[in-house]
Amino acid sequence: MRASIYYARYWRLYAMLVLPVLYFVIFKYGPMYGVQIAFKDFNFFQGIHGSEWIGLEAFREVFNNQEFYKTLRNTLMLNGLDLVISFPAPIILAIMLYELNINWFKRISQTILYIPHFISWVIIGGIVMQVFGTQSGMINNVLNGLGLDSIPFLTDKNSWLATYLATGVWQSAGWGTILYLAALTGINRELFEAAEIDGANRFRRIWHVSIPGIRMTIVTLLIIQLGNMISIGFERPYVIGNLAVRDFSDVLSTFVYRIGIESGQYTIATVVGLFQAVIGLIFLLAANTIAKKLNGEGII
Repeated sequence: MRASIYYARYWRLYAMLVLPVLYFVIFKYGPMYGVQIAFKDFNFFQGIHGSEWIGLEAFREVFNNQEFYKTLRNTLMLNGLDLVISFPAPIILAIMLYELNINWFKRISQTILYIPHFISWVIIGGIVMQVFGTQSGMINNVLNGLGLDSIPFLTDKNSWLATYLATGVWQSAGWGTILYLAALTGINRELFEAAEIDGANRFRRIWHVSIPGIRMTIVTLLIIQLGNMISIGFERPYVIGNLAVRDFSDVLSTFVYRIGIESGQYTIATVVGLFQAVIGLIFLLAANTIAKKLNGEGII
């Protein structure tokens, strides 16, 4: 087929790509120009082009900063625990909902589960304070009314960590459940019928049919999450965290905010952001390579 005929036939598809491509060019690739701030003594009034080059001096300053290593440790710890606890939750929920035969209950459950995904972390932070606050939290008010001591959900480091993880599961599990439910719906029903004829009970059908049927979805989302091990959202640790638990709640994103926005050290903040991007890419490629070797499937 001649190129002119091809493009004349499919020009609408290419036209649909214009806005997404522009989005990535403007908001993803365009800001890469600012990466050079990491190698300059950035002056806000002189701009990026007028600032003096300092080479790797800012990198040496960051890597000699003990606070950087503490926030790096916390980032890896919180993301690692999220991977262990939060990642399996939507898989389990999706399989449980898929196995239900009561359609109205299934629809209501799905709606209730994924509503938290659309709630701002600022609002969630207020809910957490109202429910888990030491002085005025609903749970501690009930415990005090029963003559029991308050539980320091938000002021004790270990209790805060449990609250942080539980809140993350509540906020994200429902949205992930939708993805796995879509994958489960795509499994050929004849496979379940064949397994049932062979004498497989419900748990064996889940293990030998359901889970293998959504394996590619699991692998894809796992690789993406492993690629984000060094990155962490700003809102969740910032809103739920406080000075009493700063040894756990202070992560790279809050470190960048404090150094870059509050202190005006844009060069240092850019160095940390570049470090996150490079290490995140390494994590992503490594996870994809391991997945390919183990399962023969990856995303790249």
